Amino acid sequence: MDKSIQSLAESLDLDGMCDLTRRFIDDLETALSLDTGLESDSDWTGVLFLGMGGSGSAGRFMKTISDEEGGLQFAVWSDYGLPSWWGPDWLIIATSYSGNTEETIDGVMQALDSGGTVIGISSGGKMSEILEGNDDSICLPLPAGQMPRSAFGHILGTQLSVCWSIGVLARPSEANLQSMIGRIREASTKFDITGGDGMSEALARNILDMDIGIVSPRVLNAAAYRFTCQINENSEAFAKHSEVPEMNHNEIVAWFSESPRIRALVILTCDGVHERTNSRMQWMEENLNINNVWKIHCQGNSLLERLIYAAHLSDWVSISLALLRGVNPTSMDPIPRLKEHLSGIQ
Repeated sequence: MDKSIQSLAESLDLDGMCDLTRRFIDDLETALSLDTGLESDSDWTGVLFLGMGGSGSAGRFMKTISDEEGGLQFAVWSDYGLPSWWGPDWLIIATSYSGNTEETIDGVMQALDSGGTVIGISSGGKMSEILEGNDDSICLPLPAGQMPRSAFGHILGTQLSVCWSIGVLARPSEANLQSMIGRIREASTKFDITGGDGMSEALARNILDMDIGIVSPRVLNAAAYRFTCQINENSEAFAKHSEVPEMNHNEIVAWFSESPRIRALVILTCDGVHERTNSRMQWMEENLNINNVWKIHCQGNSLLERLIYAAHLSDWVSISLALLRGVNPTSMDPIPRLKEHLSGIQ
């Protein structure tokens, strides 16, 4: 007889990932009301977001929002150093939850050495020390004691507060913000594996022990990417994400092979998607020889809300999948082992 998801959580969630996930909306709401102390300053060529892993994923959300609604170019960099085109006329927002992510620190140091301005976001570490000693830069604090992926509400909310404060993105009205928070809070209750509507667990059970494909339109690609990362890290399972329409011009051939490797498909969609893109995803849904197909309409009155909806759903689905696989959703042993290896290399 299968154990209930609640009993699995009691025996496997040894580090409180479920409780941290339940705090997501509170974390986000607190960060959205943050007084950054920054003054309006939109006289930039663009904004470059530095960050890796759970610390870096929010930058992809910010880029999507700017692409659709902003007047300034946003770019994302997840590597050592900086892109060759970068110059001091580009503001850098560098996020490292620990403050010690070596790739991000490397980019921050290169930017400061070249006369750039950096707004850091971290819970401490080297980045705080570096930026506190630079007159033209600042480091905004994050609450410590979590994994970066569970601090997504803090991170995304702080990045939004920064961009609203300096005027590179328009801040929604307080009424619209509170309305959005209320709807996401209601959705969060439904996603929860305890007292929810069971959808997160049902989806996880249907994709258990399968190669998972996540398909989305471009406006949800940041959320699809994070969904993939959450399955990788929380569930210790492989998944891949693909963007429509681009994947229709190449990757789709492999999906329609006689023996496609991917046996479970999750389609993310939302209001406002180009009608031709919707038609492409619907055709795939109807014609693929895959039995496990889930189509999720990401709800919300704005692109920001739809992205947050998708991100938080991915939290609970990946946790459910971890528990069903017999995995502690907080465990990430290979990452610190690799960091320990790298620390011994000069």
